[in-house]
Amino acid sequence: MKTPARLAVILATAAGAATLLTTPALATSAQDSSTVFVTTEGVDGNAIVAYDRALHQQGTYPTGGKGGVLGGSVVDHVASQGALTLDRTHHLLYAVNAGSDTLTVFGVHGDRLNRLQVISTSGVFPVSVTSHGNTVYVLNARNGGSIQGYLRLGSRLVQVSSWHRNLNLPITTGTGEFTHTPGQIAFTPDGRRLIVTTKASTGAVEVFDVDRLGGPSAQPTTTAVPGAVPFAVEFDSAGRLVLAEAGSNAVATFTIGRNGALTPISSVTTGQAATCWIAGAHDTFYASNAGSGSVTAVTDTHGRLATAGNTATAAGSVDAQTSSAGDRLYVRGGATGTRSPRNHIGARSEPRPACRSSSPRRTWPLVPGPALPGHRSLVQRPSRSPRTAQPPPRCGPS
Repeated sequence: MKTPARLAVILATAAGAATLLTTPALATSAQDSSTVFVTTEGVDGNAIVAYDRALHQQGTYPTGGKGGVLGGSVVDHVASQGALTLDRTHHLLYAVNAGSDTLTVFGVHGDRLNRLQVISTSGVFPVSVTSHGNTVYVLNARNGGSIQGYLRLGSRLVQVSSWHRNLNLPITTGTGEFTHTPGQIAFTPDGRRLIVTTKASTGAVEVFDVDRLGGPSAQPTTTAVPGAVPFAVEFDSAGRLVLAEAGSNAVATFTIGRNGALTPISSVTTGQAATCWIAGAHDTFYASNAGSGSVTAVTDTHGRLATAGNTATAAGSVDAQTSSAGDRLYVRGGATGTRSPRNHIGARSEPRPACRSSSPRRTWPLVPGPALPGHRSLVQRPSRSPRTAQPPPRCGPS
């Protein structure tokens, strides 16, 4: 199952994954050693910082592009989820460069990155990227928003001009820009649709059909979610859409119909402020509440949601991602409101049961883990079994 590169925070383990992936592991191995990738989003030069699962820094890799700042943003200057996406199958990491209107492709070799390509996004201010199979799409936030698709050939991307779609969203400038630009692009787990959230711009979720060649439909199917301010998405084990709603401070589930329209199933409020980002593992989801400095746990049983409690994090909790084994949650705190380093808080949940059941899993409380100097996005790469030989590194960021 593929999980959207959440937020600007994404976790990837040493086996590779697409878009903030989480694998349905049921137990945590003592030998599990995963790598966490984080983007700095520096306006003078974006870079990827690699950490081990205990958040010890392993290396820094420039993207060859620059970060950017949306008007009015404080805790997350690109106000999005999915600024990093890991393709675990092909050992590639994709990173947006909002200030340069480019996308960087990295080869992944354990905790080492090799910059392979920097390519235009054919739009202004890219904020989110998603991957499925041989297809990659990026979301541009400014000038009304747009999406651009690419075909992966080996370890490089080829831009397909006919896979560009303008979103034609209302243009907002000034301090309201960060709430009125689109928040995320994500493939559904089967790769047959692309999901785009529009936040407060139109308060809707747009769904593009994807044809067999990877091209998007001419127009999306739009489902308005009044008052919700749809920000970020995840998917549960049955492929239902799980939506973080910043306006209502809630998490909601939807089915996606054959025509692309969303049908609501369940919704729960977090009781917190600015519920914008979401990460998940084994049908337990963690919503980051930037205005409260907390994470809310939500369990999903056949699409029906229930809250399981709140845990305090660093102030301004934003991007989050679970480890591939589901035993750790990484959350970025960004309340400094500057481009100086922020805090990422690692937390560990209680081990999952050795078998799955339809009853809610016990996943609370979260136990605070180590903190590290914060950046913009985080991705964790799943660990692999020890191998006799590793591919030679090719210096570069993600």
